[in-house]
Amino acid sequence: MLRAAADLTRDLNAPKPWVYWTDLTLSVIVGWGALCAAIMLPLGWAIVAGLVSALALYRAGSFIHEVSHIKHSAVPGFRLYWNLVIGIPTMAPSFMYEGVHNLHHARTRYGTAEDPEYLPLALMKPWTVPVFVLLAALAPVALIVRFAVFAPLSLVFPPVRKLVVERYSALAINPAFRRRAPEGEAKRLWLALEVATSLWAIALVAMVVADVIPVRAFLTYLGVFAVGAVINQVRTLVAHLWENEGEPMSVTAQYLDSVNVPPPGMLPLLWAPVGLRYHALHHLLPGVPYHALGEAHRRLSEALGRDSAYHKASYPGLPGLVVRLVRSTMIAR
Repeated sequence: MLRAAADLTRDLNAPKPWVYWTDLTLSVIVGWGALCAAIMLPLGWAIVAGLVSALALYRAGSFIHEVSHIKHSAVPGFRLYWNLVIGIPTMAPSFMYEGVHNLHHARTRYGTAEDPEYLPLALMKPWTVPVFVLLAALAPVALIVRFAVFAPLSLVFPPVRKLVVERYSALAINPAFRRRAPEGEAKRLWLALEVATSLWAIALVAMVVADVIPVRAFLTYLGVFAVGAVINQVRTLVAHLWENEGEPMSVTAQYLDSVNVPPPGMLPLLWAPVGLRYHALHHLLPGVPYHALGEAHRRLSEALGRDSAYHKASYPGLPGLVVRLVRSTMIAR
């Protein structure tokens, strides 16, 4: 399977810049435009516009995953553009994921206590699943506090800075994960993005307090991003089977612990955008850009027999995966 995956997809590794720029730009236009509509329209239409905004901005935000993987020289300026149009305005700049997500792909770290993006959810108590999802709704407020309050304080108090860097500078789900301070070019980029995001967060809060931004507009903004965060958290629930107890895993085992939700289902285009419906395949071929994963899946599905491990990571949809996870928690030790 590993050899076939590499051989059959060698020509798919180059990202297509026009796809990245077009997809992100359209998502941003729809997302921010629908947010403005949600702020101005009557309640009924505002809810519809808010849902459209949440889905479009969630798609735009999901490009942080691509930003963390692509060679930036292959799509020049894309990281800066993404940060300007989505990362900073949503207070989730790319440094929160770059340097973190790659640890999740490290062969010796995946599924262990050193993996920032892994929790053995299937082996935990049943109440952890709803709590895991509901906590995501607090993410917008938590990010405002992180950038408007803790970031400025961390400039004055070194212990606060240590806490902010280690605990509050990573989009991670493993509470035991502690991030290391960046160095070199990564440190310069981190500081630039952190300053810009902090200024935006402080300005946002100040404008709400001064009534420059109406309370309804601010609450709509928070609500839209809370919905997007919850959708992403539900997607995270089914991105893996979460059945590893902390031991290092083989590449095949890592693949089988991950999930593909391939066509013909169409709903994954909404809840698992930007190639995230091929999450297991992405773990097998992390260098393939999101727009080529569908073709990679087609080639591998045709080339590998039904007895291949490749097909065992494909599932029909979200509901069955959620039910599987909940059942696992009920019989966990």
